Order: sequence, then C-alpha cells, then structure tokens
Amino acid sequence: MWHCQGVSRPEPPAGAVRQGSLREWNLTLVLDRIAAADRPPSRAELAAETSLTRATVSAVVEDLVTGRLVTEAEPTPRTGAGRPARGLVLAPDGPAGLGLEVNVDYLAVCVVDLTGRIRHHTVHRADLRPVSPAEALGRLAGLAARARADAAGQGLTLAGAALAVPGLVDDAGRVRLAPNLGWRDVAVAALLAGHPPLTAHVEGVPPLVVDNEANLAALGELHSGPPGPASFLHISGEVGIGAGIVLDGALFRGARGWSGEIGHMSVRPDGPACRCGGRGCLETYTGQEAILAAAGLAGADLPADTATTRLAELAAAGEPAALRALQEAGTALGVAVAGVVNLLDLDTVVLGGGYAPLVPWLRPPVLAEISRRVLTAAWSPVTVRPAVLGAEAAAVGAAGSVVRRILARPAGWLARHG
Repeated sequence: MWHCQGVSRPEPPAGAVRQGSLREWNLTLVLDRIAAADRPPSRAELAAETSLTRATVSAVVEDLVTGRLVTEAEPTPRTGAGRPARGLVLAPDGPAGLGLEVNVDYLAVCVVDLTGRIRHHTVHRADLRPVSPAEALGRLAGLAARARADAAGQGLTLAGAALAVPGLVDDAGRVRLAPNLGWRDVAVAALLAGHPPLTAHVEGVPPLVVDNEANLAALGELHSGPPGPASFLHISGEVGIGAGIVLDGALFRGARGWSGEIGHMSVRPDGPACRCGGRGCLETYTGQEAILAAAGLAGADLPADTATTRLAELAAAGEPAALRALQEAGTALGVAVAGVVNLLDLDTVVLGGGYAPLVPWLRPPVLAEISRRVLTAAWSPVTVRPAVLGAEAAAVGAAGSVVRRILARPAGWLARHG
C-alpha cells in the first residue's frame, strides 16, 4: 500500500481561471485526500476537509467513480440511528502502472495497481552483457506483453510504463552510459517502438519513461509501507552499485539528473581498474560479483540471487571466507557512505537489492566506518537498515511512478476513461 509522504499537495489555481482548470484542481484535491486518508472518508468528511461544497464534492466523486479511480468501501457498522455513510477508497481495478527493469543479470516486469498492490511480478535471470541492447529490450518487451495480458485478465488497464536501467539516462530517455551492460548512447524508446503496452498511454502519462534503477528503487522505498524518514540514502547492491538520494521527501537528481553514482566513488585511488575507466571504485570491492569472488563463490554454477542466498547461509554458519568477504565489503561500503553522510547530513541509509539479505553482516562494518569518519556520529547516530522492497524495489518503484502520475493529475486519465 502507498503512503503519501513526499507527495506534493495540490494548490488552488491563482487568479481568474477557466472552469476546466478549477475542475482539474478539485479532482486532484479530492483524490489526494482519499489517497492520504487513514480510513475511507465519506463525502461529507471530504467537503469539510477541503472546504468545497457538498454538491461539488459529490460531482467530483461521481467523476472519479465513473473513471474507475475511486470506489465505495463497505460502511462501518454503527450503533446509533441513521444509515452509516459509505467511505471512499482508491479503486483496485482501475488504471495500473507497468514497471520494467533491465539489469546486468536479469530482466524484471511488475504491475502495480492504484492502491499500490503488486498484481504481477516476473524476473527472468540471464547474463545480458553479451547481448545487444536491441535483443535485451526485445526480450523485455515479450515479458511486458505477458504482463499486459495478465493485467487485462484481472480487469486492469495499463496506463503507462517506466523502465529502470543501471546507468546514466538523459532527459530524452536515452541511456548515455551503462558501463556494466556495455551500453552507450542507446535510444531505448526507438528500440521499443511498436511494442504495446509501451506505446499506448493516456493524456498526461508518457507511454514510457526511462530512469536510473537506483532512483526508481529509492522512490519505491519512499512510497511503500508505513511512513519512514523524509531523507535517506538508498543503495542498490547488484553487479553494479547505484544510489538514490531522497531529501525532504523528494528525489534529488542533481543538475543533470545523474546524481547517485556511488558505485564509482573511489574508495582506494590505487585500487583495481573498474569498468568505468577509474580505479578503486566502490563496486570493485562491494559489487555482487566482487563479494562472491572474495567468499570463494565466483565459479559457483548458481544464479546471482541463489548465490547471494548461499553466501548468507555460509555467513550464518560462521564460514570464515564468507564472513571475511562481507567484513571487507562492508568496510569499503562504509567509507563511501560516510562521505555521503558528511556531505548531505543524512540520518538513514537503506541497503537494497542484493544487499538486503546481507544486512546482518554488512551493517556492523558500515556503522564502524560511519562512527570513525562522520563528524557528527557521536551525538547524531545514523541508522542502517534493509530496504522494505528488497530486490523488487526498482521494478515496483517504476510501476508506482506511473500510478502516482495519475494520482497527481487524474484529469488526464478521466479525459480518456471518464
């Protein structure tokens, strides 16, 4: 389920406005209140909260119900006289978002409905480094087509898609560089042209948004589960390492949208060469393959997720090589994290992706480096915890980003489906 931390509240239109603009604002205002409510609000309660007239609220709610954005909940039993009022909730059978992910060793597809519930999730394991971008995206389109059919069978309408990629993505959705995949200047939208549901969309919701996987994972973490901290660093530990930075409930992208490349921070300038061209980058020490190699699992004929599970089992059993590998990885990770905490004054670090099941062993050395290197650590402790969504974060965050665009501008959906 979504929580509404970090969601921008609608502001009334300034000055003289057209009737259409006022209707759009009223739709957004009422839908926002329904989405944020702890319990299903009635029409009368919405009128009181929004200062709109009951007639206006009733008309807006009718539009939202007709457009399958809102539905009536069963009334709560009452002991007093009179009929209990029906509350309103987000509709679970209306529009949904399609989340896609291309990573070094897997493809993932996810469908999330308006309430934030995951309705479809598929992961296909394969080493994509030898594969061309066109072939990798073609495989992904096949998985997306099956997800679309499954969603349709559940009565859902896919409103758009978002794709998570482990690399630098520009404003036009072009992957400028994904070093671990070997991609450079890949026009993703062009390669996926003609693949429904990646081309069909509704007004105000782009057919396909391409973004960095760590950014989308951080957004997934921000909006999933009970409300958490408004500012945190989310680190995705896969073959490569990326970070999403959330400040005051909003994703921090940087001047060109390329923030968060923590995997290519140098923790040892004289260290081994990295795929990016630098030396001693964090991911050469704490990337998934680096940790497995240090633990003696490099040649194991196991999928990456199974190998990570095996590493956790060995560590839990006290196997020395596994414990040593995680201690060294956590120390390197702590060096990089301490630098970010010193710079941004964050109090929470979330370890996601392949790091999530390894947190019991990574956390102590990370905290030790934070204590040693962060100036304020003695009186302002930093929390290090596993991600709520774990390895699913990027795909779920991608799908959720589509849904949240509809919640932020329901008039676009209603123009086609109201």
